[in-house]
Amino acid sequence: MTPDGPRLTGDGLTLAYGRRTIADELTVAIPDRSFTVIVGPNACGKSTLLRALSRTLKPAAGTVLLDGQDIARLPAKRVARTLGLLPQSAIAPDGITVGELVGRGRYPHQGLLRQWSPNDERVVRDSMAATGVAELADRMVDELSGGQRQRVWIAMALAQETPLLLLDEPTTFLDIAHQIEILDLCARLHEEEGRTLVAVLHDLNQAARYATHLIAMRGGRVLAAGAPGEIVTAELVREVFQLPCRVIEDPESGTPLVVPAARQAVKRPAPAGADTEGAGRP
Repeated sequence: MTPDGPRLTGDGLTLAYGRRTIADELTVAIPDRSFTVIVGPNACGKSTLLRALSRTLKPAAGTVLLDGQDIARLPAKRVARTLGLLPQSAIAPDGITVGELVGRGRYPHQGLLRQWSPNDERVVRDSMAATGVAELADRMVDELSGGQRQRVWIAMALAQETPLLLLDEPTTFLDIAHQIEILDLCARLHEEEGRTLVAVLHDLNQAARYATHLIAMRGGRVLAAGAPGEIVTAELVREVFQLPCRVIEDPESGTPLVVPAARQAVKRPAPAGADTEGAGRP
């Protein structure tokens, strides 16, 4: 960890796919031991930023720093032992079981002189138990539902045992009960193990409830960053999402709760021939 700043930062980033620029001169800092959540409308650059921070997308300009060093210049295994990533659309190899896929999370810890160990077995077992997929260990990944596969991928990311964990839409395909289970798990990793988590979420209320640090984006720019209780206002939601709303206190968590403005009633035309002025009179 650098003595004078966060472990993971992006400075002056220009992010693009070919000639299409997604973000320009983007600067972010991920607070250490935070649960940082990135929110914003579709196509605003959330996932693109996460890909750049994880070294899966090379910035067209600017630098991502991990522990004060250019992440692009660091050895792959060193990065993999420090930073784990759950991508948005992960694809498993054909014919692989759940246990085998989760076990691949231990790859950064292997070497010529260090092969599979009882500790690796324990970490894989604990990771599958934490995500509720232990009973699926012998099943083929391609036989699972979308929600089951998502939890298996999260288990693999946990098995990597990195101090920084980046999750791109980790609740995709999950029903509400499993969404809360996964977010509770993320909160425990942050609170009890001191891990730094960065997640992209679509649900603003879930983001406000779980995040300790929120980054709100629109059009490739960061419009606000800080604790949810400090930055989530009706004005910010309107600016980021173009959504009129009220922001009240969540009665369960005390965090900001976004309540969309009521839909305006639609006045229906009276039936042809109806006497609207004399309606109800004999």
